[in-house]
Amino acid sequence: MSQGATSLKNDLLAEIETEHEQIQARIRENQQLIVQTQLEVERLRERNVAISAQLSRVEANFDTIPRPDIKAAYDNALDAKTRLLSMQGQLDKLKGNQEELQHIEQLLGRLLAMLRGVQPDQLAEGGVAAGTDDFFGKQSGLSTKAIISMVEAQEEERQRLARQMHDGPAQSLTNFILQAEICQRLFDRDPARAAEELGNLKTAASETFLKVRDFIFDLRPMMLDDLGLVPTTRRYVEAFQDKTNIEAKLNILGDDHRLPAHIEVMMFRAIQSIMGYARDELDASSMTIVLDVGTTTVKATIEHDGRNFDPDTVFSSASSEDASGLRTLRDRIELVGGSLDVQSAEDELTRYVIMLPATANVEE
Repeated sequence: MSQGATSLKNDLLAEIETEHEQIQARIRENQQLIVQTQLEVERLRERNVAISAQLSRVEANFDTIPRPDIKAAYDNALDAKTRLLSMQGQLDKLKGNQEELQHIEQLLGRLLAMLRGVQPDQLAEGGVAAGTDDFFGKQSGLSTKAIISMVEAQEEERQRLARQMHDGPAQSLTNFILQAEICQRLFDRDPARAAEELGNLKTAASETFLKVRDFIFDLRPMMLDDLGLVPTTRRYVEAFQDKTNIEAKLNILGDDHRLPAHIEVMMFRAIQSIMGYARDELDASSMTIVLDVGTTTVKATIEHDGRNFDPDTVFSSASSEDASGLRTLRDRIELVGGSLDVQSAEDELTRYVIMLPATANVEE
């Protein structure tokens, strides 16, 4: 048993124990936030009940209450409903965080138990590295850092979707309630004004319906299950160009045939993620996507004229930033036996090449 091997084992244990303790501390802090947020949600629910009773009184005396007071009552109701939706969304996010943190804590606990059972002599022969890979290979096929990175990426996606839902459909539905109540009261007093308000309500409902449809498509396009990768990608690129005014061209090569479901989802999400990043962060004004569906592999090449960056820095394990989630995206692609290559140089188009197997056989 060498002194160097023993020292290496102790260093590894100390590092993982520190991370384990930090995760446990975050779990305790998050639990306190959950309790506090739950109390706030209950308080806001009670407030909404009281405001609903107040609105009922306003409706019963609609003709006698001054218009400013009516407006104040509805504004108060709108504010209360919005705050309740916001706090409920925050509570759901905290609970999701807690589940992920507990999962990581359990994995780190198992890893500690495994390392404590490893003899120091094994370290000199790479025993811990091999043992760690075997352990996480059985658990999820990923390293500890990859697991944490994927969990963080999933949480960021949840936060983005929650913000979209709150700022879009949830807010619109709240406004619908207010407009519908106003229309209801105007029918007897001012039919012409009621008809005008109903027209506005119909227009707003139609616009919200389109937003919800786009939201659902971005979340999980049903046509991906029904029609496959090529039609879904074509539809997404067309919608992307219409909504952003960014010139987006799609070229399809090879044979349009169905692929394993997880491969179709992985390729579509990769294309969607890269196009979104080029739009939001790199200020691209044009992009070209070439999708080549072969019998053994499926390949997507994406080029855009947005700002350049250093791929080596992004993919470096020492980098604290993961631009556009590219490192996490590459981990996911490699998990199913694929690869992601990125080329970006000054005064040249940035190029992404995604390769995935076209069959269900994934190396263990």
